[in-house]
Amino acid sequence: MRFELRLIDIVDIFVVAYILYKTYKALHGTAAIRLFAGILIFIIVWLVVSFVFQMQLLGAILNQIVNVGVIALIVLFQDELRQLLTMIGSRNNFLMRQIGKTLTTHDNVMRNSDIMQIVIACKNMARGKVGALIVIPKDLDLHHIVATGENIDARISSRLIENIFFKNSPLHDGAMVIGNKRIVAAGCILPVTHNMNVPPELGLRHRAALGITEKSDAGTIIVSEETGRISWAQFGKIEIGISQEKLENHLSQLITNINDKSN
Repeated sequence: MRFELRLIDIVDIFVVAYILYKTYKALHGTAAIRLFAGILIFIIVWLVVSFVFQMQLLGAILNQIVNVGVIALIVLFQDELRQLLTMIGSRNNFLMRQIGKTLTTHDNVMRNSDIMQIVIACKNMARGKVGALIVIPKDLDLHHIVATGENIDARISSRLIENIFFKNSPLHDGAMVIGNKRIVAAGCILPVTHNMNVPPELGLRHRAALGITEKSDAGTIIVSEETGRISWAQFGKIEIGISQEKLENHLSQLITNINDKSN
């Protein structure tokens, strides 16, 4: 079989490569990057089977999967697609990239002193039954979450954390995002878990903490306004009523993993 490479074919290849590259750059650092990699591998297999080996039966099956798969992806990942389109069309895209750099750069990795500032703030807020929700990204940045709140960009301080979550503060109802020795943003909106097995006594803060940990690898601290208990959520699971020492251990483990990856 003779194959002729035309100029339009070369242009076609470069256009597709450019679109794939831009899609990868847009999804890089989010949970959707794994989905993108899986789809890309499937497309390559489909093209090889259909056009290189010309396997008609297997090719027909893969064609049907592609036709149904597009609709299924839109239904299953409508939230992620909405976030992606919003990010692409945002007028503040440059600001979002700068915030993303704050979350992903490892020039200033967190230290034990930063951990203690967070622990002290949580201890004081628990004593005063001040509700709080703190998110600490691990590998995947949360620029789309940061975009829903107010940019803070301040060093980690127990007093600042407590002031932000003070009951009369305008930002106390949202979530705080902390990354790389900085309080990145506050008043952020988190996705709420749809897990039906969550105990009914857990409030919106706990459900939001579970929601963000289901969609990312972040660790999340919750201080209950009703009971004053400190809880920890990660990987879609939650520990209710942990001690100060346990919280410190969780944060140390999370920060150690972040710092190891930056070296």
